[in-house]
Amino acid sequence: MSVNTEEENRWGLLYCPKKGIHESSRRWERLKRTLADRGVRYDFVQSESSDSVERLVTMMLHNGYKTIVIVGGDSALNDAVNCLMREERKVREEVALGLIPNGVVNDFARYWGFDEKNDAQTVDWLIGHRVRKIDLGCIRYDSKNGGHVNRYFLNCVNIGLTADIMHLRRQARKVLGSSRLAFLSSLVLMIFHRHEYRMRINVNYEETDRSVMTVCIGNARGYGQTPSAVPYSGMLDVSVVYNPRVRQLFEGLWLLVTGRFLNHHSVHPYRTRELTCESKKARVGIDGRLAEQPEGEYRVHIEPEVVNFLIPG
Repeated sequence: MSVNTEEENRWGLLYCPKKGIHESSRRWERLKRTLADRGVRYDFVQSESSDSVERLVTMMLHNGYKTIVIVGGDSALNDAVNCLMREERKVREEVALGLIPNGVVNDFARYWGFDEKNDAQTVDWLIGHRVRKIDLGCIRYDSKNGGHVNRYFLNCVNIGLTADIMHLRRQARKVLGSSRLAFLSSLVLMIFHRHEYRMRINVNYEETDRSVMTVCIGNARGYGQTPSAVPYSGMLDVSVVYNPRVRQLFEGLWLLVTGRFLNHHSVHPYRTRELTCESKKARVGIDGRLAEQPEGEYRVHIEPEVVNFLIPG
């Protein structure tokens, strides 16, 4: 899968299928026809699992691809940028990362206006090769098994209840098989679940040590919880939600769905370049995927303009 100088514009395309072989096959066939209709030159590899994404992106980088397109969701894109950030700056500067949405939620894709149901428009935008340097958030912590974790994120880090919902959804999906049913059942289970976690948060020289329901640290929209965040401002948006009553909880969910989450009186928004947090019980999610359980304090900060990303235009 090597690249010569005459084929610098050839894409390295990594396809990350959803669960369900038949559905994934039809999705790829539709996309392949769109690429052929537009005469896109590309080399194709398919990930066998989430663990293989970083290995395959590394292979593309080392084979000289300058445009790497991920056909996947938030988690696959997260794996790709973490792989990219392990390379030297000189390598990163020469590579543009593109996205064709194919995930469960596709929140980062939706931020830019990419639509999973409109491959033709997405491919046309990628062909236009309009590049924007975007920010990445970074979370650093020590895990309970003794390892030091340094993980980048495009969308958000969730601490507390939202990360718990991810955990419940994953468990429900194993039983129910359907992503949508798993999500709905996890929301129902949430009503009977723990709603508060003791956290110590230090943001903008303001320290809070109290019970918190959930925290979202957003480089982008954060699944609606940091709706004003943009991934090129050099800042992180933070929403800290203190523990509301059950009625207020449903009110908050409604405001989240309707895009008015910051209007809820239990939400305390901040904008910052870095913060620290510590909680012994709260789970942590990074771009929609559960992280290893942190041990002690963890630090989150922004790294501005470190990835070349292909945007609409």
